[in-house]
Amino acid sequence: MKKLVKYIIADILRSRIMIAYTVVLLVISFSVFSIEDNPAKGILSLLNIILFIVPLVSIIFSTIYIYNSNEFIELLVSQPLQRKSIWLSMFTGLAVSLSLAFFAGAGIVILLYAWSMTGAIMLGCGVLLSIVFAAIAMLASVKIRDKAKGIGTAILLWLYFSMLFDTLVLFLLFQFSDYPIEKGMIALSFLNPIDLSRVLILLRIDVSAMMGYTGAVFQSFFGSEVGMVIALAIMMTWIAVPLSISTIRFNNKDL
Repeated sequence: MKKLVKYIIADILRSRIMIAYTVVLLVISFSVFSIEDNPAKGILSLLNIILFIVPLVSIIFSTIYIYNSNEFIELLVSQPLQRKSIWLSMFTGLAVSLSLAFFAGAGIVILLYAWSMTGAIMLGCGVLLSIVFAAIAMLASVKIRDKAKGIGTAILLWLYFSMLFDTLVLFLLFQFSDYPIEKGMIALSFLNPIDLSRVLILLRIDVSAMMGYTGAVFQSFFGSEVGMVIALAIMMTWIAVPLSISTIRFNNKDL
């Protein structure tokens, strides 16, 4: 399994797309912190870019990579290897490669210009989002046999998590604005790993002060150690659930 993981990581890191992804993140990160004198403003400017690019590249690249590796996977299945080990090796290779690319592109710049608790949380959220959307991509690719439909589904999932989910939340806020639903908003944030990452970072920049009572509720929950642990557990759940379902599906799939 270790040899397989090393081969997958080496194969992905040599990919032109992965190299371009790393370079783009590096250029954007350096540009943002060069323009902004205040590290907090630099993190805020970089936040939306990372929350847009990282999930998009992670889910689309992972989906395409799995489909392009179909023949390689079939070859591995014909060997005396457990299907579970093969699938987890593919996931580990993707997760490690995407995390390394993010760290090389944005993480190093964050460490140089804005190393603080806020910077550490942004770095951690970027890595976790890379892994989360790799797991979601693997679930989409194993459930849908057709490559075009699988890639289309991956794009739709990214659109839902990055844009449509926020639209639904705003609709609920307007519909129930007369009711105390602030605590319910915390539960809703658990349903979207992108929103959860955004909340964790924004609260560290004290933007919550501009959010009134809602911001105070988020601050009281996510600002505590228990809240941070729960948020981390939710992010890990976003990794574990899609990965577990895709592994079961792959074990029973007729290749």
